[in-house]
This record gives sequence, structure tokens and C-alpha cells, in this order.
Amino acid sequence: MERQYEKRKKMVYQFICDDFYVPMKMKEMASVLQVKKEERQELKEILDALESEGKIHKTQKGNYVKGQGNRLTGIYQAHARGFGFVSIEGSDDDVFIPEEESGGALQGDEVEIQITRGAGPKTGQRQEGKVIKILKRGMSRIVGYYQKNKSFGFVLPDNQKFLQDVFVPEEKSKGAVTGHKVVVKLTSYGGDGKKPEGEVVEILGHVNDPGTDVLSIAMSYELPIEFPEKVMNQAERVAKPVSEADRFGRRDLRDVRMVTIDGEDAKDLDDAVSLEVRDGSFYLGVHIADVTNYVQENSALDREAKKRGTSVYLADRVIPMLPHTLSNGICSLNAGEDRLALSCLMKIDENGTIVDHEICESVIRVDRRMTYTAVKQILEDEDEEQCRKYEEFVPMFREMARLSSILREKRHRRGAVDFDFPETKVILDEQGRPVELKAYERNTATKLIEDFMLAANETVAEDFFWREIPFVYRIHEAPDEEKIRKLAIFLHNFGYTMHIGNHEVHPKEIQKLLAKVEGKPEEPMIARLALRSMKQAKYTPENEGHFGLAASCYTHFTSPIRRYPDLQIHRIIKETLRGRMDEERIRHYQSILEEVTKHASETERRAEEAERETVKLKKVQYMKNFIGEEYEGVISGITKWGMYVELPNTIEGLVHVVNMTDDHYEYIEDRYEMQGINTGKTYRLGQKVCVRVMAANELQRTIDFELGKEGD
Repeated sequence: MERQYEKRKKMVYQFICDDFYVPMKMKEMASVLQVKKEERQELKEILDALESEGKIHKTQKGNYVKGQGNRLTGIYQAHARGFGFVSIEGSDDDVFIPEEESGGALQGDEVEIQITRGAGPKTGQRQEGKVIKILKRGMSRIVGYYQKNKSFGFVLPDNQKFLQDVFVPEEKSKGAVTGHKVVVKLTSYGGDGKKPEGEVVEILGHVNDPGTDVLSIAMSYELPIEFPEKVMNQAERVAKPVSEADRFGRRDLRDVRMVTIDGEDAKDLDDAVSLEVRDGSFYLGVHIADVTNYVQENSALDREAKKRGTSVYLADRVIPMLPHTLSNGICSLNAGEDRLALSCLMKIDENGTIVDHEICESVIRVDRRMTYTAVKQILEDEDEEQCRKYEEFVPMFREMARLSSILREKRHRRGAVDFDFPETKVILDEQGRPVELKAYERNTATKLIEDFMLAANETVAEDFFWREIPFVYRIHEAPDEEKIRKLAIFLHNFGYTMHIGNHEVHPKEIQKLLAKVEGKPEEPMIARLALRSMKQAKYTPENEGHFGLAASCYTHFTSPIRRYPDLQIHRIIKETLRGRMDEERIRHYQSILEEVTKHASETERRAEEAERETVKLKKVQYMKNFIGEEYEGVISGITKWGMYVELPNTIEGLVHVVNMTDDHYEYIEDRYEMQGINTGKTYRLGQKVCVRVMAANELQRTIDFELGKEGD
């Protein structure tokens, strides 16, 4: 009997796998296979068994189709349009999940999926899948806008990836009224036509109250706002002035002339620089605050810093990794005060080669707190007033600019890629309202510090790589071959070529490409597409090089006040310098660094997303003041639903295809173009257009444009 069942099961599976098979429901299959009425229950059992084995799957419409591959687990990322993607650990490509195959999964859920369609390398199609099971819910709390009805309320989530409103019974509303921003704890995730349900656990403030908007974003990303009392108490205890005992055994560099160079509003100054030129060589010192002297491994401070992973810089506030007592106090390299540091002292020749170096524990005293603006005015503008004010430092700044230029040119020659996208600086009034938006300026001063920090980071990484002890590296893997090939095909349409050898691309090819398009209308578009083809940089205990910098070894050593990986690196360096890196400590670091680097990469992504969302919100708030105004912008993106246009102040809005009323426009995917089927009018990436501001939606954080007179 069992053999007969297995035989029939094999026959059904072969039937579904046949090239001529058309997806069908069980009833239709029974008819085609001429299954008798009394045998249909067995057919159902066979289909269920094949589905549980992952060999076939049942679509939302009830049709049975062949399954492809094993079941996989990953994290579900919802899209505002209903569909989603599942990111699989260890795989660069997400799996697309159609809306009808999401199985009730919500943003951030850990899910088990069945691949229903493999990737098509020739067609460019990505893998598709179906959610089989929700293994673990990703979100337990939602931040959103409370809307009160007579006997209940709803929370409209701020997170556009959480696609459903949350029902709140009146007795669980905590007295919230319409307009409040609230944190709601989910008590039910809904399903079968029911909305998710929850209870209000915190009222953040009214939507119009200053700061409520940014606080809402911080809470929605579960950023820890307050420090636990135990952590604050410990910070107060350890933040003592530098003593004679602290200075013991350290290199005394207090007589070395050095400065900090930061933005005007910076308070956590964790790097200072010094430079002397002797006998044709540059002696560059990069001096970094010795935060580990105050944050001991596994202390309350250390555990909290590790949990946070990084400081987060939002529009109207900083959420620091360490309490201000440390980050703005004893760990900040304030001018005129003794500070403990780790110094990377480099001897550099006229060609920019680091011919010798030393890493040591030091005690320093910064001579002057400089700003990027002041140094730029000295070096670029030759401002008489600033040159007089900092007269004794001007020769050093000029030598710094010369060395910076040499280091930059050396990096350029080896193929380092510089994506110079303008970041947005948001100027707020006292009420937190945006009054001005502008691109952050990159000038001689900002580049100078960037070049010196890169030199120190590479030097430290290379030193410890050759010591062959556990370490934390900042890696940037080579781009995925398929993505680079797609980019090369697209570039061909614009008359550009890219050499891809031995199934990989050298960073110099990306660099050459950016040089070719510099100053041309298509430059922003091609630079963006090149960036999207790259992988994200991350932290790891394994040194795999840094593609973007064309560096064989790279780390993050220079910001231990605001990045946990840097703090971890300082610990390893100090234990090595003090001769304590024995077999036991090596085993200790080998056991913890995998988890430390993974968590640091995750918290970095979270911070970046929160910062991006905050800027996006402030841009929307700013543009609400300019509804109806016209601007000239550049087409920065084209999709089937419309064109994205970027203005000179970095604001981007969508010209939706339904608002392009002079013709019916179709999206030409392989050329990234929008073309009118009657007029033949074509809009291309990088093209200048005139747009009119139609709407700015704070809840959805979107800006809508329509084409202005030049685009009519």
C-alpha cells in the first residue's frame, strides 16, 4: 500500500514539474489526472506532503507550482507598495516576495520562505519566494500618530514599511488625543482581516510640539535616549582630571604643537593633529583620545557603549554613545588641558609613502581648537584677519595642506574612489523648524583632516595585520560581478566603457569612470548608479581589504568617543603595547570579535537610517513653505511611477507619472528614460528640468513636484 502511495506521489510531482504544466488548483488537477472522487483525499495528502518537503508550493490563488531550492530563513523588509523582500544572511541578493505571498509577515519579522522562482541572469529577474512561516516577530513597539474615535483609537505608524494602522481600545489609550505622537506596544499582530492591536505605553508629545518629530524618529528606531543611572554614576566617578599616576609610562607630547580641527558646533573632539617638516620628511602625528582609560572592558559604561554601537547625529540633537561627562569632558581633547591619548606618529616622504611609524600611549595638550571655517579662510582665502589671529600656526597649516595634497594624490594613483555626494546641512530655528538647507561644504580643511585620519587608520590596520593577532577591520568588498556587468551595459548606452577583467572590476575603473563624467549632466546619475553597484562597508575580524579606498588593510581607529569598534581596537592596541596580549587574551578576543563587529555594523546601519529619515522629514517641513514655487533641478532617478528631481539644495521630489499630463509616458527600463508615446518627448537621467512644488506630506515624508513651464 505504501509503495503505491509513493508511486502516485512521484507521478504527481513529475506532472507538476513537466514543462507543459500550467499552474492549477487541486480540483482541476484531479480532473486532468482522472482521479476518482474517493481518491481525492489522498491527492490532497500527497500535495500537502510535497509542499511540506519544499518540492512544490501553493500560491495565494490556490494554484500548485513547482518549488525551487530549499527553504530559507531571513528578515522580511516590507515596502510601502505592499510587496516585500527577504534578506538572507550570507547572501548579497534579497528574495522578492509578492504582496499575495507575504503570509501576514510584517516589517522586521524573521521568516521562513520557499523559493518559487529562481534568479534569471539573462533577464535580470531576481529570486521570488513565498513566506511559509513567521518564526519571530521583528517589531513589538510602533511609533505613530494617534487618531481618536468615539470609543477607540488608531495609531498611524511613522514607519512607512509598517503597512497597517494599529487599533487601540479606549481603555488602553493612556488618555491620548488626536494629534499625539505615541509609542504603542503591540498585543496582537492581526491577520485574517483583523488589524494589529496594541496599547499606548508612552505619549511623546503633540505633533506640533518642538522636538516631538525628531524624538518620534529616534523612538521608532529604538535608539536609547537616556543613560541608566548606574552608567551615569560610573561616568561621574571615572571622569577625573589627568593625574601624575595617569601620566606614568606614557610618552609626554605636551610640548608638541598640535591642534584640533572640527566643525563650529562640535563638542566631542576626539582627534588632534601635529606636523613637523625636517630633512625633507613630514612627521605627522594623529593623536586620539584614550577613551579606554575611562571605559573598562565589561563595565556598565562599556556594556552600554557596546549596546549603542555609535553616536547618532539627528537634526536637533546628538544621542551619544557615551555620557557627556566623558564625551564632552575628560575624553574630549579640549585646548589647554592635559589629556590621555593614543598617538600614531608617522614619518612620510615627499611621495606620500609612510616610511616609518610608531603607535604609543601618550599625554598631550592641544594648543588651539580650530574650526574648518577658520583653517579654510587661512589656506584658501588667505584671510588677513584669520592669518594674524593664528599667525604662529599658519606655517604648520600650509605644510599640512601640502602633505594632504600629496597623500590624496597617492591614493588617487592607486585607484581610490571618491564619491563626492553633497550631504545636507539643516539649519533649525529655536522651535526646531528648518529655516535653511544647504550642502555640507568640503574644503581644504575638511579634506586635510580626512586625509590624515585615513593615513592613521591604514597605518594602524597594517601594523596589527602583520602582528597576526585578533583585530577589528573596516572592510569594503569588491562589487558583485552581476551588478557591475549591468552597470557596464547601461553605461554603454551613454558611450562609456568599463573594463571588467577576471570576473571582477578594479577600483581604478570606477575612478576613471567618475573622472570621465565629471562636470557632465549625467554625472550625478552615473555616480549614483556606480555607488548602488557597490557593497556596503562593514566591520569584521577578517581583513578583506577596502575596495573603495583601494587599500589592502583598513580600520577605524580615530573616533573612540562615538564608535564602539574604535574603542575595541584601542583596547587591543594597549594590551599589545603593554605586553599583555598572551594566549589567553588572544583566545578571548577571538571569541568575542565576531559578535562585536556584527552588532557594530547593525547599529551603524540603524544610525544611518535614523539620520536619513530625520533629514528627509526636515526637507518636507521646509518645502511646505514653498508650495507653488518653481525651481530648476536635475532628474536624479526614473522609475515606472515617475521621475525624481533633485534641487541644488539637495531636496528631492517625485514628478508622478499621473501628473505628466501632456502625454502618456512609458518607462524605458534599460535606458532609464521616460518617453511620451505620442509626442516622443524623452526625459533622461541627469537632464535639467523646471519643476513646481505641488505637495509636501510630513506623515509619508514625501515631496511631490509637477513639471514647470520649461517641462510643459
